[in-house]
Amino acid sequence: MSKQMRGNTLLFITAFIWGSAFVAQRTGMDYIGPFTFSAVRFIIASITLIPVIKFFSPNSKLNDDGSEKTQIELTKDKKILIKGGVICGIILFVGSMLQQIGLQYTTAGKTGFITALYVVLVPIIGSLFFHTKVPKLTWFCAALATVGLYLLSISGSDFVISKGDTLVFICAFAFAIHILVIGHFSPITDGIKMSAIQFLVAGILATIFMFVLETPEIPSILDATVPILYAGILSAGIGFTFQIVAQKDTDPTIASLILSLESVFAVIAGALILNETMTMREIIGCVIMFIAITLAQLPPTNKRKFKQAN
Repeated sequence: MSKQMRGNTLLFITAFIWGSAFVAQRTGMDYIGPFTFSAVRFIIASITLIPVIKFFSPNSKLNDDGSEKTQIELTKDKKILIKGGVICGIILFVGSMLQQIGLQYTTAGKTGFITALYVVLVPIIGSLFFHTKVPKLTWFCAALATVGLYLLSISGSDFVISKGDTLVFICAFAFAIHILVIGHFSPITDGIKMSAIQFLVAGILATIFMFVLETPEIPSILDATVPILYAGILSAGIGFTFQIVAQKDTDPTIASLILSLESVFAVIAGALILNETMTMREIIGCVIMFIAITLAQLPPTNKRKFKQAN
């Protein structure tokens, strides 16, 4: 098997794990509240990444050219790492909790597709706050995704989106901001270590809200062991590791397209495990949204022509 084929296979597995994790998130709340579930899940995810750091993180004491860093450089790197981890952790907590609470009022399949809108939202938010140029195709995808969202989430003549879908839609904005923040910090710090810190920060915040708003009980948490471990170890630890390893040998565009299958797997897993069903109107909405998400990940025309010329 070639490196590229291996990378694509790992990304496909990652998309499956992430898509089916929506089912774990939903079933876990049959036993415990959303904050309790997230608190335990994120802390487990942070612990899971410790061995990943050992094997995949570069030596933080060395520069790219192999020379040793000075104490001033090490201190600066540590501050950036902690700052990035804390900021990303806070945003991850907000997005994940909106998603987790929203799952109580909508299906895993719909949650997967609505969450995937972050792909379209990232360049638009980047344009609004960082003045980056948004291609015309992206604006078209945003309009197309809006049509899909309407068909998927709004029924009847009242034109009101459901509570669960609204929370998940807001969560898509949070995840889009999360990606932009990661894009800022990842080139200047260790991505895996930052991810471990962000999971820990999100876990601590969820723990605080867990004790304030919920009444966690050990027997109930143990009853939710399988969903928690799936969401914590497989979705976060293994999924994140597979993505890192795979993207070393896979074209970024191909990688993002494969990972977007997460939304499709969410629908399939919801149907097979939770017996979730969709109306023809909702299915059409999913198809339109998937087309918009896929088109949004294609490189600009001029870049495609450049690649073909080379």
